[in-house]
Amino acid sequence: MNIANKLTIMRLFLVPVFVILFLLNTPATRLLASLVFCVAAFTDFLDGHLARKYNLVTTFGKFLDPLADKVLTISAFIMLVEEGIIPAWGVIIIVARELAITGFRILAASDNVTIAASPFGKIKTITQLASLIALLFSPPIPENIGVVLFYIAVLLTVLSGVDYLIKNKDVLDLENI
Repeated sequence: MNIANKLTIMRLFLVPVFVILFLLNTPATRLLASLVFCVAAFTDFLDGHLARKYNLVTTFGKFLDPLADKVLTISAFIMLVEEGIIPAWGVIIIVARELAITGFRILAASDNVTIAASPFGKIKTITQLASLIALLFSPPIPENIGVVLFYIAVLLTVLSGVDYLIKNKDVLDLENI
């Protein structure tokens, strides 16, 4: 197993660590949870960078990396909903988009079509992560900054989902409904 895939697996193992620390709900454990989240989020950047730079791209990594990303971000969003910091409807939109686009990519793959991440999708991901980091580190980061970033992330989530569907509508084969 190569280093990129090991980092992806590590990201998955960090999710329950993050959740447990978050649920312990003391200032020290919340800080540790936030730091664990940041380390896990950084592995997303690092594993992709290493995979591309050293030609370590694998089918396993193509499957597990986006799954690990979604498990990490969705877990953090759900924890913040539980605390009443962000609204559930926004997280439902994010989760629905992630499921829809994942299904869309599976459908495309069944026709041997690969749908690469778009720049719009990458901006969406960065905004989601920025909102999560700002909310997890509140305070000292003012909570309203994280909330504003969250609403921007929800909007970008919807727009990037629509963008994927429009740019790849041929995959849906709408003429044969």
